[in-house]
Amino acid sequence: MNRENKIGSYHFVAEPFHVDFNGELTMGVLGNHLLNCAGFHATERGFGIATLNEENYTWVLSRLAIELDEMPCQYEDFSIQTWVENVYRLFTDRNFAIVDKEGRKIGYARSVWAMISLNTRKPADLLTLHEGSIMDYVCDEPCPIEKPSRIKVAAKEPQAVLTAKYSDIDINGHVNSIRYIEHILDLFPIELYREKRIRRFEMAYVAEGYYGDKLSFFCDEASEDEYHIEVRKNGEEVLCRSKVIFADK
Repeated sequence: MNRENKIGSYHFVAEPFHVDFNGELTMGVLGNHLLNCAGFHATERGFGIATLNEENYTWVLSRLAIELDEMPCQYEDFSIQTWVENVYRLFTDRNFAIVDKEGRKIGYARSVWAMISLNTRKPADLLTLHEGSIMDYVCDEPCPIEKPSRIKVAAKEPQAVLTAKYSDIDINGHVNSIRYIEHILDLFPIELYREKRIRRFEMAYVAEGYYGDKLSFFCDEASEDEYHIEVRKNGEEVLCRSKVIFADK
C-alpha cells in the first residue's frame, strides 16, 4: 500500500458558530474535528466504530497532544490529515496535521488509542484482531511535536466544581472527552485569551465520568504560561489530567 493511501485528508470550514470571540476556531471544535477524522480514517479502512461495535469492541481515546502555530479563522478553509504511526499490542499511536488553505501545516497532534471490549471494558489485542491487518496502515509520515507527557498536579483545593449534566454526556453514557477540554479552558479568564494563544494542549484520560458526578478541577501554575490541571469526580477518583501552554500572540 502506498503512502498516499495510508494518510487520510479531510476538508473543513471554520464556521461562525465554531469560533471564539477572537474569530478563531475553538480548541474544543478542533479536538472534535480530530476525533472525527480518526473515525473517518478508521472506517474507510475497516476499523471504524460501527464495524467494531458489531464485534463488541470500540475505540477509546487515551491521550491527546495538540501543538499549534496558529488556528484557522472564521470562514477559512482548512484540512486535517491523519495517519497511524505505530501499532502495539494494546495501544496505537495516531497523528494529525492541520493544514491551512494555502497548504501550510500550521499545527500537529498526537493521540494514543486503545480498543476495548464492550463486554469486559478491557483492552483488546490489536495484533490479533482481523489477523493484525491494522499493521498495513502504519505510516512513517513525520510529526514534529513531542509525545504526550506525564502530568502531575499538587493543588489541594479545587479551582472550580461542577456537576455533569445532559450536555456533557455522549452516546456511550459518559462525559464526552471534548467537554473536558471545554471545561478546562473555562478555568482561565477571558483577558488571558485576549493577550495569549494556546500553543500546546494535552489531555490524558484516566477514567470515565457519568451524569450527576461532581467534577472538581485542580490547577497548578507549573511555570509562566504553563498550567497543569487534574479533574476528579466526587472528590476522589481522577478522571483526566491536562497541560495547557500559552504563548504571546
